[in-house]
Amino acid sequence: MSPFMKYTLARMGIFVVVAAALFFVPAPIDPLLRLLIALLISAVLSYFVLGRLRNQVGVQVAGVVQRRTERKERLRSALAGDDVRDDATDR
Repeated sequence: MSPFMKYTLARMGIFVVVAAALFFVPAPIDPLLRLLIALLISAVLSYFVLGRLRNQVGVQVAGVVQRRTERKERLRSALAGDDVRDDATDR
């Protein structure tokens, strides 16, 4: 499973756990307000708890950006006529 999916599922899991815990608190609070509080608490918790996963996602995104940039540069040079390599070596 990709780091992005792990991070997303972990964030959702933290939100669900916090929201469920807040719904069991016997206080006269509107359910929408409970969800907003759960969203804030889960965001803070995930910032501290999921740091390693967040870094893995950052590395994954940086790799994707680098590959796209290299591919775009190869395409630009090929369209400009600067690229004389065979298409078979490009793959």
